[in-house]
Amino acid sequence: MKTTLIMVLSFCALLTLAGCESMSGDKEDTGEGAPVEDVTGQGAEDDGSASTSAAMGSSSWSRESLDDPDSPLYNKVIYFAFDQSGIQPEYQDILKSHATFLSNNPDIHITIEGHTDERGTREYNIALGERRAQAVRTFLRLEGVNMDQMSMVSYGEEQPAALGLDEASMAANRRAVLVY
Repeated sequence: MKTTLIMVLSFCALLTLAGCESMSGDKEDTGEGAPVEDVTGQGAEDDGSASTSAAMGSSSWSRESLDDPDSPLYNKVIYFAFDQSGIQPEYQDILKSHATFLSNNPDIHITIEGHTDERGTREYNIALGERRAQAVRTFLRLEGVNMDQMSMVSYGEEQPAALGLDEASMAANRRAVLVY
């Protein structure tokens, strides 16, 4: 009986360790309960386009690539639709480029800033900015970036990129910014 109990406990310990090992892969439960489809708005399909391949392909990017207008890493702003926090398809390749760069440079850390336009209460906008930053962080994590490389902050409506009450100004403020 005692031997059987020891064998069962040993087996459980091995299963636990095996489960921890499998969690260190490309996906992580963020605790938000949001599947990939909610984060990207697209699901896990890849259309095989050249831009997707180009975004994923370069491991030779250096820190200087972040300031090179010809580099896919130059764009560090992800825009969102009104009152939304899902990653729009046109920004997925940009985020994949940043994910590749960060995965290949584990010593580099980023802060993901979430921003909103001025519509809504301060509390609501802080929460929406946080959801936007979380969506970007989850996307990058699913692309292989280590969680220790990323931090988040929500500014809500407090740091507008554009002043004005017109739709173009408000659209410019609905964003997440990658700060290296």
